Amino acid sequence: MLCKAPYDALCAGFEWALPQRLNMAAQACDDWAAQAPERVAIIDQTETRKDISYGDLKRMSDGLARDLQARGVVRGDRVGVLRSQDAWCAAAHLAIWKIGAVSIPLFKLFRYDALASRIADAGAVWVLCDGQGADMLEGIASAVPLVPEHLTLDDAPLKMAETGPDDPAVLIYTSGTTGSPKGALHGHRMLTGHLPGVEMSHDFLGQPGDCLWTPADWAWIGGLFDVLMPGLALGVPVVAARLPKFTPEACARIVEEGGVRNVFFPPTALRMLKAADQTISGLRSIASGGEPLGAEMLDWGRRAFGVTINEFYGQTECNMVASSCATLFDPRPGCIGKPAPGFRIGVIDAAGQELEGEGDIAIHRGAASMMLGYWNKPAETAEKFRGNWMLTGDRGLWEDGFLRFVGREDDVITSAGYRIGPAEIEDCLLRHYAVATVGVVGKPDALRTEIVKAYVVPKPGFAATDALAHDLQDFVKARLASYSYPREIAFVEALPMTVTGKVIRKDLKARAITEGAS
Repeated sequence: MLCKAPYDALCAGFEWALPQRLNMAAQACDDWAAQAPERVAIIDQTETRKDISYGDLKRMSDGLARDLQARGVVRGDRVGVLRSQDAWCAAAHLAIWKIGAVSIPLFKLFRYDALASRIADAGAVWVLCDGQGADMLEGIASAVPLVPEHLTLDDAPLKMAETGPDDPAVLIYTSGTTGSPKGALHGHRMLTGHLPGVEMSHDFLGQPGDCLWTPADWAWIGGLFDVLMPGLALGVPVVAARLPKFTPEACARIVEEGGVRNVFFPPTALRMLKAADQTISGLRSIASGGEPLGAEMLDWGRRAFGVTINEFYGQTECNMVASSCATLFDPRPGCIGKPAPGFRIGVIDAAGQELEGEGDIAIHRGAASMMLGYWNKPAETAEKFRGNWMLTGDRGLWEDGFLRFVGREDDVITSAGYRIGPAEIEDCLLRHYAVATVGVVGKPDALRTEIVKAYVVPKPGFAATDALAHDLQDFVKARLASYSYPREIAFVEALPMTVTGKVIRKDLKARAITEGAS
């Protein structure tokens, strides 16, 4: 845990504490269960409130771990987790790590194709899920659903696997900006790597009375490793509450009923709260990440919540690398904070040299939250690095020690806090009988930052009608994630193409920006 000290002193004296033996299940559960088994770990509000202690969480995860071992799961095997926010979701990941296996967070918002492609790519056989998740897995022959509530779990002793910082633990799939989504493989040092940035973003999380919640799904790195696991590791109770649809009223209710004092709000949630003029009292800290917030939003946040919103920055491949921290320094609107202790961030040129002006934002090797590499993709892993710098794909510059985000170099779409790759949506639409070719980009949107927009060339004989547009939307909704379907579809006669036949997305992007401004 970070000690309260001036920012420069925190960074100057920081070293990663990575012991030879390290297992995230011990950090987030068993160590606390040994010290204070009755301490509340999770406040489960999915139905009626139920407080889950660290002792409870250990028994749940131990039982699941033994069941997986009995089914032949061994060290290094990949096991999916397809659950919403609830105590069993946390126990599932812990159980997998305890036996040295690798957990794969899977979204409930995924549909058949998105689930099947990730499960197949990872080579996963077992998927820990609930009843709804089991129904979603029907037809995916390679996946066997396991519902913990239906299992008989005993209390026999469990020997935790002896793992180290670089032993694989989590396989999280990126948004797939080019081609199929890639699996970012992380080691057991991942949780340690998140702690400094998480603590900064919540003004030294771990103060007496702290209680943490986010409306973000725990299948997203922002829910799983910016909230759930750091909260458990720091001894801060984490609220689990399902929100089928985010509403300001439901948000305020969860905060009040759960005694929440610390929240991670994606920017879209903040905009919805602002639009509804929803104030929430009793909060000690608010963190937000995904895209920069402007001065107007920061000023509103102070009035609505009585605290300064701390922005942070990171991505699936290396997360929580920079953050604001109102306790340490005043935020700078439009910037995404300062480097978290332990992280060296560079703004570099094409040769990997650091710049004073605008350049590529990159993270130096040695960061504890940096991925081991892309799953079974050595070429793509190599392309992610420029010398000892891991490229984020974003452009930025320094302003008096603050990192200012300028824009993205890739085609990723940021919508309602989700990072959405256009290639997967294009591939899906191309399977529709009426589509000849298609290009997908993000169109600016006041509420969601961007919406997914598809420019479609219909096959001969198919008319460009509203009915066809609705059919294409439903086609994507049924196969990919429900948040990634194109909210707008434009039918065109031709797309801008390179000489090699690739869609020039930057031209479509420029068109979408013009449409958004009109």
